[in-house]
Amino acid sequence: MVQRQQPKKPRLTALDWAEAALTAIREGGGLAAVAVEPLATRLGTTKGSFYWHFTNREALIEAALARWVEANTDEIIAAVETEPDPEHRLRALFKRVTKPGTADPLELSLLASTDHPQVAAALRQVTERRIDYLTGLFADVGFTEDEARERGLMAYSFYLGHSQLGHAVPSALPSAEGFPEYLEATMETLLRRG
Repeated sequence: MVQRQQPKKPRLTALDWAEAALTAIREGGGLAAVAVEPLATRLGTTKGSFYWHFTNREALIEAALARWVEANTDEIIAAVETEPDPEHRLRALFKRVTKPGTADPLELSLLASTDHPQVAAALRQVTERRIDYLTGLFADVGFTEDEARERGLMAYSFYLGHSQLGHAVPSALPSAEGFPEYLEATMETLLRRG
């Protein structure tokens, strides 16, 4: 009798674990969902795989937060940076992060966990990076340094409020058909001079 070999499972990486942790948080479990055994089950592996990559749960949380920063800030900025015109970059950025159906429950869950030191540090890093990027775009459009900073903060506040509404009360936001007009009105307000 010939025995068939089971296909070998691919070796998990630290990134696989970090992505699984982010998925668990995103699905509504919050930081409490970042637990080794349930994540191992989700990934179809053992706790040994976890300990191969991480010394403890806090190290996994740190890796997951670093991945979140990379995917939800750095990669988005890199994508809109391909647009040469700063005003078009600004519009492309807001279209990308506010279009209907893009509210990220992960970010909102993290915002609700600011009492956790690692989350607070990641949110501070992301907030500063995003506001600095927006400030740079408004400066590139022609606003003074102070005006650019003010508009960068207003734009980021708009994004956070929009995200919260998109998650908690999506019916309060314009429909997909009304979204372009809504976004254009927002951009006109942010870009208005005087």
